[in-house]
Amino acid sequence: MKDREKDLGRKRRLVKRREFLRIGGGVVAVAGFGVTAAGGLVFAKRHDDDALLEELARRCFQYFWDASDEETGICRDLIHGDVSDNAKKGDEARGSTGVTGFCLTAMCIGTERKWISRGQAKERVRRALRSYTNGKVLATNGWFYHFIDVRSGKRWKDVEISTSDSIWLLAGALTCREYFHEDHEIRDLATLLYSRYDFPWMTNGDGKLLSHGWRPEGFIKFRYDKYCQLAAMYLLGIGSPTHALPADAWYAWGREPNSYAGYNYIGTSLLWTYQYPFAWFDFRGKRETRGSKVDWFGNCVTATRAHREWCYTDLAKEFPRYTQNIWGITSSSSPKGYAAWGGPPTHGRIDGSVVPCAAGGSLMIAPDICIAAMHAMKDQYGGKIWGKYGFADAFNPGTSWVSNDTLGLDVGMTLLSAENLRSGNVWEWFMRSEEPQRAMELAGIKR
Repeated sequence: MKDREKDLGRKRRLVKRREFLRIGGGVVAVAGFGVTAAGGLVFAKRHDDDALLEELARRCFQYFWDASDEETGICRDLIHGDVSDNAKKGDEARGSTGVTGFCLTAMCIGTERKWISRGQAKERVRRALRSYTNGKVLATNGWFYHFIDVRSGKRWKDVEISTSDSIWLLAGALTCREYFHEDHEIRDLATLLYSRYDFPWMTNGDGKLLSHGWRPEGFIKFRYDKYCQLAAMYLLGIGSPTHALPADAWYAWGREPNSYAGYNYIGTSLLWTYQYPFAWFDFRGKRETRGSKVDWFGNCVTATRAHREWCYTDLAKEFPRYTQNIWGITSSSSPKGYAAWGGPPTHGRIDGSVVPCAAGGSLMIAPDICIAAMHAMKDQYGGKIWGKYGFADAFNPGTSWVSNDTLGLDVGMTLLSAENLRSGNVWEWFMRSEEPQRAMELAGIKR
């Protein structure tokens, strides 16, 4: 019987490697992408694509192994390349709830890729889930502070209870629940974690539209009321087994149109908002069956292509180092600290810097242009920007500035996106959960 099960498993994996999924008029090869098309555009795989993605992903994973606390499982927000910055900035112990969600998912990837043992990964995951469910990390109505002390779990300074960061944590927990399904403690803790999120409370009386967060002084006045990184928030709210949002909350937020150089899509926000929710929720080949019937994965493809063209056409007029293969700006470190920058339209004060995780985070969305960008950056600037955790968080080819810091969210999105491109694994693991499936069905997001 065991031999038969192993044989069936090998056959399933072979089918999976050959499987092609139809997306928005194009076809994406989820794995073994000898020839891949996204949005109808076909490209031929370079002989060294697999090697680059393996090495990049392995280095990104190493960040999470190094940055997550062995006792609490909480993951640090960043690692300074210059150790003197730890004392200078006093943030070595700053953990991040959102980064911990990426870290939990990274443990699944690291196990599957055999970079660590299953036992090692499960122990790190258990410790994190215990910290977030046994009271070590302070929660309010099931929601968690954005930054916390990586050792004590206490609130970091005066930060907010963060809706978005709490959602990335939950997405990672549900991924682990399915991947480590044989571990009863992981399953039970992840389910308990989800059951405590009070989604209606986070709407601050609205009933549908979520607040950005809460402080002891009260709710943040801003709501997630137009396109941004909100897709996973609303779907996990609709799918909640205990404190659910109504299904029509999915249609309560605005779909602001954007247009650039013939690319028409929804959203005027930064590139990472077209990446994070879609690293876990599998929107490929699905669209809304109500309203304007948006194909959200196709929307991400269009937004990524528009962003690239904006970099090498408009921005290149002022910063000629942007090219068809050296491009990408999204929230990252900068010479003046953390910057929320990007476009189109232009957000922040663009200074000619390139943010590798902009293309890295879209590997699963537009692989033809994003893999080319990864190769070009490494080939042209690798000696300066390629390090222990992969690409530098940001660099400026015009001024030779290179960020010394590695940001967990940025390497995390690159890792998840690379894994989805190579295997579709993160999509598959997360979507095994009943709650995301039910949420998409209730919201009318179907094939």
